[in-house]
Amino acid sequence: MNQKYLPEGLLYGSAQNAQYISSLQGLEKAMRDDKIIEAPAVMCDSDMNLFVDLGEIRGIIPRNEVMLCREGEETKTIAIITRVGKPVCFKVTSIGEKSGETVAYLSRRAAQIECKREFLSDLICGDIIQAKITHFENFGAFVDIGCGISSLLSINYISISRIPHPSDAFDVGEYIPVIVKEIDEANDRISVTHRELLGTWEENAAFFAPAQIVSGIVRSIESYGIFIELAPNLAGLAEHRAGVKVGDIASVYIKNIIPEKMKVKLAIVDSAPGILPKKRKYFIDTDEITHIDRWRYSPSSAPRVEETVF
Repeated sequence: MNQKYLPEGLLYGSAQNAQYISSLQGLEKAMRDDKIIEAPAVMCDSDMNLFVDLGEIRGIIPRNEVMLCREGEETKTIAIITRVGKPVCFKVTSIGEKSGETVAYLSRRAAQIECKREFLSDLICGDIIQAKITHFENFGAFVDIGCGISSLLSINYISISRIPHPSDAFDVGEYIPVIVKEIDEANDRISVTHRELLGTWEENAAFFAPAQIVSGIVRSIESYGIFIELAPNLAGLAEHRAGVKVGDIASVYIKNIIPEKMKVKLAIVDSAPGILPKKRKYFIDTDEITHIDRWRYSPSSAPRVEETVF
């Protein structure tokens, strides 16, 4: 995935970025070249100005330069204080003296304006991009899709398997591939999806076979049975068993796999509270494929078609 405007944090460890932030001469060059660079935010003062670690040089992002806001809106305090302790992107706007020390004035807002103009404005639905998980809400995960600009990944689009909370799938700070789902130009918003990268029903079912005993996560208990996630995009149905709770780790016997009905029939052997690693397998090589127009989850033999058209 060759993406010029990256989520914050990915640029910080690069050799070129290190050269720019390691000296006054490097910062001056970054200003002349109009480069976007990154460094850790270490503090915000009572006026909500953000201070950035540039070694011996003090870096300051004034409050009104911390982020790009919609017209008429002010930068929220929470959007500033949550940057402390994390890498932030910025452009160097000026270098001068303040109270006898060299100070570099920076603008994260300017970096976001460029990212929006040169990258986000050219995106179309179906484009595959890199994102960073920034925080969770019950209804989904918010992700950074470039220079700290936020997008919503709805909980319904994280995986085919229904999960109670986005933290069941991701960790804050994690970098993941996503697909542009919807572009709302009127409200200046982009939403993304993730489940189409996790494989079709057949691709996931190919890892399992009848008579195997495997482990899964109990995702829901319904009147007609218990749904157990075998993979993020594959769940099976088991008959009721006393004592089983949502969130339990269950060992299950695979009774049958029926592609035309998209069903995996299971029998619960045992279950107990526990935690399984958050493992995901991506079935699209995002280094080679940067756009898809359509994704069909259901097998060709299934009468019911489940697909995404971008």
